[in-house]
Amino acid sequence: MTSNTRAGTGSSGKSSLTILTLAALGVVYGDIGTSPLYAFKEAFNGPHGLPLTEANVLAVLSMMFWSITLVVSLKYVSIVLRFDNGGEGGILALLALASRLTRERPRLAWTVAMLGIFGASLFYGDAIITPAISVLSAVEGLSVATPAFEHWIVPITIAILVGLFAIQARGTGALGKLFGPITVMWFLALAALGAVSIAQTPAVLAALDPRHALDFAWQSPGLTFIVLGAVFLALTGAEALYADMGHFGATPVRLAWFGLVFPSLMINYFGQGALALRDPAAMKNPFYLLAPEALLMPLVLLATVATVIASQATISGAFSVTQQATRLGYLPRVPTRHTSATERGQIYIPQVNWTMLVLVILLVLGFKTSSAIASAYGIAVSGTMVLTTALIAVVAVSLPKRPNPLFLAVLALIGMVELVFFAANATKIADGGWFPLACGLTLFVMLTTWKRAETTLTSHETRKRVPLDAFPTLCGADIARVPGTAVYLSPDRDSVPTALMHNLKHNKVLHQRIVFLTIGNEDVPRVADFDRTEVRVIERGQVYQATLHYGFMEEPDVPKGLKLLERHGLKFDALDTTFFLGKATLSRAAKPGLFTWRRELFRWMQRNSPATAEYFKLLPDRVIELGTRVTL
Repeated sequence: MTSNTRAGTGSSGKSSLTILTLAALGVVYGDIGTSPLYAFKEAFNGPHGLPLTEANVLAVLSMMFWSITLVVSLKYVSIVLRFDNGGEGGILALLALASRLTRERPRLAWTVAMLGIFGASLFYGDAIITPAISVLSAVEGLSVATPAFEHWIVPITIAILVGLFAIQARGTGALGKLFGPITVMWFLALAALGAVSIAQTPAVLAALDPRHALDFAWQSPGLTFIVLGAVFLALTGAEALYADMGHFGATPVRLAWFGLVFPSLMINYFGQGALALRDPAAMKNPFYLLAPEALLMPLVLLATVATVIASQATISGAFSVTQQATRLGYLPRVPTRHTSATERGQIYIPQVNWTMLVLVILLVLGFKTSSAIASAYGIAVSGTMVLTTALIAVVAVSLPKRPNPLFLAVLALIGMVELVFFAANATKIADGGWFPLACGLTLFVMLTTWKRAETTLTSHETRKRVPLDAFPTLCGADIARVPGTAVYLSPDRDSVPTALMHNLKHNKVLHQRIVFLTIGNEDVPRVADFDRTEVRVIERGQVYQATLHYGFMEEPDVPKGLKLLERHGLKFDALDTTFFLGKATLSRAAKPGLFTWRRELFRWMQRNSPATAEYFKLLPDRVIELGTRVTL
């Protein structure tokens, strides 16, 4: 656990901190910042909506205020941001940290892995729903301006979403410079609209008293349980605080929250409540009805831009989670393009992008309104929150320094509150909550299947490997040598790659210089170039073992890595170097069994995964792939 602050000192440090805080506003808070579009009204609309009374309005506002204070301000901003993995956040970064700390306790390590992977799987459900509900709720403001737009809401929403996903390949570098200022305008608009409404009905501020929420819970526990599903919508997006901390550091994220986001959100929610007390009919769409009629269309436009920014954050998050899952061995290697020459975190994964677009469009066509999608929203986010709290607890008790008992008590209290929220959201499974759960379970099965199969294949190959120290004895005088350099990619730096054994068996020749190259996957986000390389001399001038270390946030680039080996005395001529790759595949099951489908799922994933040479950025005409089929 380290402190992660990117600001410098003096005037330049203050300037840097200001820029980072502005950027954090645009990326980190887009999701939670658009919740006022739908969160408050859902408590009083839909099949489980509360009767619109003053006591109920104050109770809902009180629950929102104290829930955001406890879960977002206390848990995420004050506690969770302290638990970074080399400056990176997010549930997979936390999983890597927890796995490292529990390595000596296999059962706990296995439990930690399952919790982290299921949490990451649920994130994809959230990443699909967020663009749909955010953009749809913004465009619905058109029907408030004029009923003539009612039938155009879904087509306009789909058009915006198609445009949003289509520009992902260009990267968010240029657009990102606009995110911060636009998001500042959005939060200032939230605060201004809410403040005017509160000034007209200041009695709504009584909801700051937690007794309104407690009295409602005491008198109507059943209704409280149901309405918490709507209250939780005000918390969606909180995971982004942690997931995106690596781009900005903890300090800018905290400053943005307490300096602008938190007060603006609460002022707007209380403003909507004040409007509801004055005009019950406004509950049809209290957010847009806060605005004067002359400002309605500009507000719809600003809200649409804000929701696009919010959607951008979750789409980028899905790319990052996919890259991390690949680096940690839970997914096959997928083509990843860096869209910025300076920002490592700006990446684009075509397969993920277009798959998400199809699912988001199907979601909009299936549910048609933001209120309907709201029933599906929440269960994935609340599940991820519970799992994050559990992993934080594991890390806290596994650190050499024992945690403060008060800290564990606070964490337990937060965990219980989040479990209640998860249970409340579970009541909406039949109304749409099944969708993110289905997405999460599907991804969980795929991630764990790939990891299990790869582990099994690696174990099978390991039993047949020849120790590296025994290699010189294999190179007898009768083995012909051919000019050039052969680079054999090997998963194990202590044994001879199976690709070489197959090449020697069938071709009966060896190159003049042989390099066994291992790509080391580390449990840290990034590795400095100085620490990236290791070289072991087996036979000087002829045989070497080299290792290139990469963090789970990095994308391996073997040609660049080989250039770093020059400081060890190894130089490579691209036209005189041949890369040998080994590929092991599972054979079909001899007899069908209970889990035969998982074997076939792995075979399907392996067939549809990109070539290893493409992933490592190797020239196709310099690669030879030797495969083996494993029968289990």
